[in-house]
Order: sequence, then structure tokens, then C-alpha cells
Amino acid sequence: MVEPVTTSEGVAVVHLFCARTPETNDQAVIDAVGRAEGEGVQVVTVAVLGHKAELCFMALHADVWQLRDLQTALVGAGLMVVDSFVSLTELSEYAQGIPEEMREARLHPVLPPEGKSAWCFYPMTKRREAEHNWYRLPYDDRKALMYEHGASGRQFAGRIVQLITASTGLDDWEWGVTLFGVRLDDLKDTVYTMRYDTASALYAEFGPFYTGLTGPVAEIMARTAC
Repeated sequence: MVEPVTTSEGVAVVHLFCARTPETNDQAVIDAVGRAEGEGVQVVTVAVLGHKAELCFMALHADVWQLRDLQTALVGAGLMVVDSFVSLTELSEYAQGIPEEMREARLHPVLPPEGKSAWCFYPMTKRREAEHNWYRLPYDDRKALMYEHGASGRQFAGRIVQLITASTGLDDWEWGVTLFGVRLDDLKDTVYTMRYDTASALYAEFGPFYTGLTGPVAEIMARTAC
């Protein structure tokens, strides 16, 4: 057998955005998720709104092979992966020294959070333009901007659970942002407010947004069946 592939800290994360095909077998999808969860994989199943995908399976595990096995099983169940994002949980360089409870929540999140079934995901990258190059700023300046950005986010404590995962060298973007909210407008209000922060307004580029509703895999499959 191949050896497990792991990370030095945190866990690997994959977002699999899928479409149904005529060969999709709902029970096989449910079984695939159940087998993955039996191996300790956290799987968040999402009914995606709009045309970009029908379903998303957000999966987290320390062994990357477990995520690949889930992807293989979902395709084998007749789903087509139309987009994806590969990343890792991390503790930001600007968050060193935070309390152990917060550190653990960032590196080993427990998902989905209870009572927050509104969901969205988007990738982002820091700009490298001549006038606004994030990577040419001194560390203390970057840290101050990220503190401002974090203060804006803390306004939504209780309404939003946010997971930022790192993808530099693993995917086309540098980070992925996953939000869980009580209501759909919680997602909108959070992103709108935080875009006024200098770290976003001057230094951030955003990719496509996916929005959906989380729930048990059996219910999601039933309610998205044509």
C-alpha cells in the first residue's frame, strides 16, 4: 500500500464542486461519504445555488490519500467534478501567540458548525501590482492591516464561522475562504463590510463565489435530485 501523505500541522482540505450526470447513483454518493466519514474524514455536503455546480463536498483529513479516495468514489458514483480547490488549514504568520483554543480551531476545525447552514466559498490572492504589492510591504505594516481586517470580521461573531485555508503552491489562488452563516445575508454582510478594509480594498483579488446550503448528505442528495 502507498504510504499516507500528511502535513506537518493542520489538515488537508479539498472542495469538490460537482454536477450530476445520467449515471449519478444517489445511494452510491451517500455510501461514499459514509465510508469517508468512517475513516475520520470530515465531509460537509452542500446544495449549491446557481449554475456553477449542483453539489459541493468539502472534505478535511490529515491523510491526503483519504481525500483522493473520496474524490474517486464520488466520480465512481456518477458525479462529475466541474471545479475544485485544494488547500491546507494553517495558523497565519500574523496569528502567532493566539490562545491554544483559537489555534486548535484554525488547524483542526470541527465542521459544519451547528445552526449555520448558509454557506459560501471563494478563493483569493494578494496583489503584486507595481503600486500595490502586498509582498513588498514590511511585515509590521502587513500585520497592522491584517489586524484591521480581523477586527472587521469579529463584528460578525455568532453570525459567521470563517475558515481560511492556504493554497499557495497547491492551487491557482493563494487562499480559500469558507463561510458558514445563520442566514444568507450574513454571508453578504460579512464580505461587503470586510472589502472596505485596506487589506482587501488595495491588496486583494477575489475569484468566483460559490453559495449554497449545507445538510446531511442523504437529504442534500434527495433535495437536489431532478
